[in-house]
Amino acid sequence: MNFGIIAAGQGSRLVQEGVCFPKPLVRIDGKPMIGRLIDIFVRCGAESVSVIVNEEMTEVADFLRLLSSELPCPLNLVVKTTPTSMHSFYELSSLMEGKGRFVITTVDTIFREEDFAKYIEAYACAPSEVDGMMAVTGFIDDEKPLYVAVDDEDRITGFLDKAEPGIKFVSGGIYGLSDRAIPVLRDCLDKGVGRMRNYQRALVDAGLLLKAYDMNKIVDVDHASDIASAEAFVKGEDK
Repeated sequence: MNFGIIAAGQGSRLVQEGVCFPKPLVRIDGKPMIGRLIDIFVRCGAESVSVIVNEEMTEVADFLRLLSSELPCPLNLVVKTTPTSMHSFYELSSLMEGKGRFVITTVDTIFREEDFAKYIEAYACAPSEVDGMMAVTGFIDDEKPLYVAVDDEDRITGFLDKAEPGIKFVSGGIYGLSDRAIPVLRDCLDKGVGRMRNYQRALVDAGLLLKAYDMNKIVDVDHASDIASAEAFVKGEDK
């Protein structure tokens, strides 16, 4: 499996709240968030890891260049400032194309490693007609969650901005996709579509078979107060 990390955001809310590190280098359980993700990917058998950071994050780019020499797989670094995470995904897509299935995450997506490993195994073993498998969670602690509608067979039928009766999942910021999803991405950009949530809607509209995988609890680090709660979560102390 090939992996990608979107880490091109500014992390402005953390800066405003007094966090002096770029978001990808904020430590969770003793490791920079981005380093923790890469370690998990490697233990999940990563064939490659591709990362995009913005041009202002020189510390993050330097960290990744140093880390790359220690990894058992290639680390592809893209340094480019983009307007949205969907545009960041597009910059990574050329590194994923032609390699079959791949998984992209945002850098501030925090999960337990054992849950992620089970998700990767499920996606790797999914039938070939499955175009993608999105990690979802029933834990809703996001300012603007993206609700995920599924049918009885866990096929994703829609991505919604507001909750509706019977919908119990939101997007976890972990996107398992295949080559068949990339032309839809290009079409979205050609049409001026922005935001990852709109791209995901376009995937459904295009008839791609997307499955939802319940990864239990997934949290985001958006505010300074989220750092301690994320640490407690990964340590199993969030009772």
